[in-house]
Amino acid sequence: MSEQVIQIIEKKSNGMATAGFVLALITVFFGWIPFVGWVTWLLGLIFSAIGLSKANKVGVGKGLAIAGLVISLIGIVVLFVVAASLAAIIGMNV
Repeated sequence: MSEQVIQIIEKKSNGMATAGFVLALITVFFGWIPFVGWVTWLLGLIFSAIGLSKANKVGVGKGLAIAGLVISLIGIVVLFVVAASLAAIIGMNV
């Protein structure tokens, strides 16, 4: 009888990087909803940062984490610009 060798290969993944990227991408389309947009941009930023640190350890998902960080940071800058513009239009001093 011949012996069969079965190798189990563990697939590495980085769920935090993927979650951060997906949240950042969803927020690009739904960021105009006041509270939902703010929360998802912040969560996208946090998850992407955690995913980037995990990617350095695991070696998977670094591109998604960086993309999520970039999209989230651009989104937060846009959020502040829009908020400042609205405040100026309304007449409030920011």
